[in-house]
Amino acid sequence: MKPSAEEPVLLAELKPGRPQQSDWKSSCETWSVAFSPDGAWFAWSQGHCLVKLIPWPLEEAELCRASERKGHGGGKAEARSRGGAKEKTLECGQIVWGLAFSAWPAAGGPDAAAGLSCLVLATGLNDGQIKVWEVQTGHLLFSLLGHQDVVRDLSFAPNGSLILVSASRDRTLRVWDLSKDGRQVQVLTGHMQWVYCCSISPDCSMLCSAAGEKSALLWSMRSYTLIRRLEGHQSSVVSCDFSPDSALLVTASYDTCVIMWDPYTGEQLRTLRYGAGGDEGGHRNGVERCQRGFGGAERGLGLRLSVFSPGSHVPLHSALDYSSDVHTSSLRSVCFSPEGLYLATVADDRLLRIWALELRSPVAFAPMTNGLCCMYFPHGGFIATGTRDGHVQFWTAPRVLSSLKHLCRKALRTFLTTYQVLALPIPRKLKEFLTYRTF
Repeated sequence: MKPSAEEPVLLAELKPGRPQQSDWKSSCETWSVAFSPDGAWFAWSQGHCLVKLIPWPLEEAELCRASERKGHGGGKAEARSRGGAKEKTLECGQIVWGLAFSAWPAAGGPDAAAGLSCLVLATGLNDGQIKVWEVQTGHLLFSLLGHQDVVRDLSFAPNGSLILVSASRDRTLRVWDLSKDGRQVQVLTGHMQWVYCCSISPDCSMLCSAAGEKSALLWSMRSYTLIRRLEGHQSSVVSCDFSPDSALLVTASYDTCVIMWDPYTGEQLRTLRYGAGGDEGGHRNGVERCQRGFGGAERGLGLRLSVFSPGSHVPLHSALDYSSDVHTSSLRSVCFSPEGLYLATVADDRLLRIWALELRSPVAFAPMTNGLCCMYFPHGGFIATGTRDGHVQFWTAPRVLSSLKHLCRKALRTFLTTYQVLALPIPRKLKEFLTYRTF
């Protein structure tokens, strides 16, 4: 695998339309974006207590035909032509901070009588509630009560068990079982500050949580007990994510560093620093290469869509000093690519960065203003980012053909822990490769 130096291209941007009459306290930030596991739906918290649910992929012709409609109650839907899927606006009644999708197996889902599986979306709200919606109909299924403050983040167990973990400003994490009518299973305590982020490992064995502290906590998803405290950052840890094979964990902090950990041993494997390894020069050059022109058109449906094509212009913010010290820029979000070879980060220096795991400096940059969150499309190829002004942008991401040795490593690490790899009767260099000590 050779790291790609091709810069991300802005494909489309979604902007909220004129907001409806809302509680004046409602904010407009896009605190969270999410793709469904099968890649068929996209959700974003567009501010003003609303969540937009959009069938994927975006199709400009369909968006052009749609028109804004007024609704009432829990959700309002606008018909889309692709397979009968309907775009929906979920009116949550509170500012929406966290989003998470999960499939609901046919045996226990709302459509069990028809033998159909469905998709659900959990929304974490400003008043501590978690509202769970059926995606296809927009119906509210559950209102989960227990948190005493903002529900900042949500994470479903990837195995379809309908176990949901919520992270809150009340300094706790709570575990819910939607297969048992949303019963609260466990309350996890240990953080001294607001909990910003939670992430369940793909093998469903571990949970990582990040709060306004210099350490992240790693929990067992089997016993719901603390495994270890990951210490190494110099400021608040605000984002975390596991690699697709569960063998790596990354944490991002206001200290401008991303640390890559072995979650099984607690060892720091690599630190990605903003400004290290010539990043400042790469920052400037990357921005210059991103100045390509884009032309977009405003569309209906209660939001504005700009669809871009090569040869247009990306306006850069005039106040951005490209020669500034990037060490002063706090990180906001980090996520793994689906094949596990790249990371995407969003920071306050108004750049989206893409990193190759084998390198200590970014391989690509894109200019974005007021970024808050980022997420890869489940099948790779592009990244969605959310901003403080309620916008969502879609960027191209490096497409890579994984090497055979990486595919083998990924397959093995899906079911082997670091300690099990180290116990194998194989050469030392192979052990180092399988445990990501070398690439």
